[in-house]
Amino acid sequence: MGLHESVSSLRWQGSYGVFRVAVGLMLLGLSMAQSVSPQAACPASAAPQSVPQPQYQDTEKDVMGFLEGFVHSFLQTVQPNALPKDLILNTLQDADRMQQLRPERLREFLVYDVGFLVCTAIGVLYIVLMPIVGFFLACCRCCGNCGGKMYQKQTSSTNCHRRSLYWTAFGTTSIILAGNVCMFISNKDITVSVDQSQVELNKTINNIQFFLTSVPQQIDKVVNESYRTVEEVSRNLDAIGPQLGKEIQEKFRGTLDPALQWVRLLDQETVNTSLQLSKLKSSVTQLQSSMNHLQDNFTAVKNRILQTLSMAECFGCTSKKPELEKLTLDTDLNIPSLSEFQSAMDEVNKTNLPSKIKEMEDYFGSIPQRVTDETKGIVQSSKKLLGDIKTQISQVTDDIPLSSLTNVLDFLGQLQSEMVKYTPEIERAEEIRSGVCLALCCLVLLVVVCYLLGLVLGPIGLSPKDDPTERSCTTDCGGTFLMMGAGFSFLFSWLFMIVVTLLFLLGGNAYTLICRPWNNGQLLELLATPGIIPGYDLGQSLGLKTNITIPDIYRDCKQNQPLWTTLHLYELINLDEVLNVSKYTEQIQQEFEKTVITLPSVTLLSPELKEQLSNFSSKASNLDSSVFTEKMKNVSNINLNTTADNLDLLAAAQPKNVIKKELINEARDLRQIQAEIETIIIPQLENLNSTIKSFGSVADKINGTVGEVLSNVGIAQDFLNTNTTQIVRTESRKFLGCQLGYFIVYADWANLTITQQVGRCGPVAGAVDSVDNILCSHVAESLNAFWFSLGWCMIFFIPGIIFSMKLAKYYRRMKHSDAFDDHLIMNPIPRAHTKFT
Repeated sequence: MGLHESVSSLRWQGSYGVFRVAVGLMLLGLSMAQSVSPQAACPASAAPQSVPQPQYQDTEKDVMGFLEGFVHSFLQTVQPNALPKDLILNTLQDADRMQQLRPERLREFLVYDVGFLVCTAIGVLYIVLMPIVGFFLACCRCCGNCGGKMYQKQTSSTNCHRRSLYWTAFGTTSIILAGNVCMFISNKDITVSVDQSQVELNKTINNIQFFLTSVPQQIDKVVNESYRTVEEVSRNLDAIGPQLGKEIQEKFRGTLDPALQWVRLLDQETVNTSLQLSKLKSSVTQLQSSMNHLQDNFTAVKNRILQTLSMAECFGCTSKKPELEKLTLDTDLNIPSLSEFQSAMDEVNKTNLPSKIKEMEDYFGSIPQRVTDETKGIVQSSKKLLGDIKTQISQVTDDIPLSSLTNVLDFLGQLQSEMVKYTPEIERAEEIRSGVCLALCCLVLLVVVCYLLGLVLGPIGLSPKDDPTERSCTTDCGGTFLMMGAGFSFLFSWLFMIVVTLLFLLGGNAYTLICRPWNNGQLLELLATPGIIPGYDLGQSLGLKTNITIPDIYRDCKQNQPLWTTLHLYELINLDEVLNVSKYTEQIQQEFEKTVITLPSVTLLSPELKEQLSNFSSKASNLDSSVFTEKMKNVSNINLNTTADNLDLLAAAQPKNVIKKELINEARDLRQIQAEIETIIIPQLENLNSTIKSFGSVADKINGTVGEVLSNVGIAQDFLNTNTTQIVRTESRKFLGCQLGYFIVYADWANLTITQQVGRCGPVAGAVDSVDNILCSHVAESLNAFWFSLGWCMIFFIPGIIFSMKLAKYYRRMKHSDAFDDHLIMNPIPRAHTKFT
């Protein structure tokens, strides 16, 4: 049967120890390789969050004014010199010494500003001469001179002169009109600039406030991240049992799990085998009962037949008696191997494999609690050192001078309050300025309108052939408007020139001394000069070894550099020392090295149990089912019908009816026994054979399962005996390395954040640029455009006066007539000659 074939599966059982040792060495190598793996196997902690960067308001960028190119070109011509750095420094030094301005300093200033002085002199001459010239011209005209006499001589070139003067006056008026339009635009720009300047200044101050407020918040964020790291490591230490115990369990799982699985499988197969064995024994008992009953019947019938054949009256029966005596039935079903297997099964059941499985599982599950119990002391001392780490890192807020930021915030708050306080006055002043400038624009526009009306009305009613004394009222009004324009020009131009000169001196010097040096960097270089700002030394106030200049700060802030590099804070704070927690981590590591986590030794399977399992496997392999086969074969070969037929033949030969009848009845009984064999015994034998096959297939697996159990349990036992201490030590170091690695990650993040992200001072440079934009691009440029436009009009007032007054005589109605005809030929009248004697 199939049970005999399972014997070959145990041939390797004697040498499985060599295989077990080889597998154990391989698992040991793998575990050691994992124990030295990098800390990439550490559970990922929450990544430090980036420090919050404030959202700043957008400020207006530099906008090129519509007259900026002309104004800058003119001022460059007026003042081509660079910023007088030495002159300013010497003057400031004299002021510090309470000395009066020396004549040579004044001379240097005058030489430097010679262009402005020349332009101012021209303006003064204009202011002085224009009303004087106008006064004398008015007096002369009243006396009939300078075109005051209402007489116009007519010549052949009169029309040509008129047209030339007309287009010249028209061009001059157009230029004045263009300048007047620029005046209106620049006046509007000044108003818009003043309004926008308040808004932009508020945005700038708000941005600086956001920046100054964000710096302490960012520092607090860095410190709070250290608290979070400390708390996370503290939580991990509190959960050292589940975390470290789980890692140790994972290292054991590779060898313990297969052993447990095979033991569980053996327990399950043992239960199945017990059930099949019980079923087999029940079938054997039932068959044995049937065969015992059959044996009793057969014995009784056989004895009766022998008695009948032994009778003297039985004819020819003596010869049949030996053959009948040989007829037997083997009904013994006793199988020794089955009993031995039953005994081995009982021994295995007594070992209680489920309790062994429970014992292995309890040992595996008790590892976390064991780790927790043996690390209580080190956890408490380590948490105390974590508190010291938190205290050390919090010193960052004490070392960084954040109090100065508070002072600046207070100053900015006061500045905004003052701005709100003086805003109504600024608005009223701006309304007055706008009204005055608008009046100036309108007065210039009045001159332009007079000129335009004269240029329009004059030609409309003019007929070239008309006598000058007969010109139309329309033409005469045109000439009058031209004279009015000239008169208004004389009347207002010198006043306008006063405005131009004052605004020129103010706006021009603001551009050449502030805006232009600021744009080309000369002003920053001047501010960087030591002593230029009394009492200002940022490096000394911060306690730095090196001096920090304003251009350096502006340059760094323009690149949005952090305060760490901008203010040279690395000279104040040794960040590596503050963030260096190695002295605490080394103490924690030493404490962990002193702590030895020991796991109790465990015997997975005792030698007695191993012997019982081996005996159980051996008995299962020695179970012989050939007895059942032989029994079935013997029973199947029994044929009592032949004997019954012989008895019938013998009965037919008997002379006596009594013996004949006995033999016939006995033959019938044999046939009935044969029928019982065929209908009862043989089906039961077949059922028993099926049960034996099922039992054999179950018992067949026991041999291989027991071998796997012994092999895997042996490997696991060797692994535990050899590697438990090393695994616990390795995993403890890795757990500690992970916790200390969190501080390394934090220290790198904090160092990078403080040195590269905290206090990016781009808003500071933006604020400086915004102030420059407000003062120069908005106010100064608009102001310069206004005086430039007004001066432009004043310059062209002079040719406008000349051309309009000359052109007016061609349109005004004359009082004295002068005729000229191109077609009239004039012949000289001969004069009489008187002869004297």
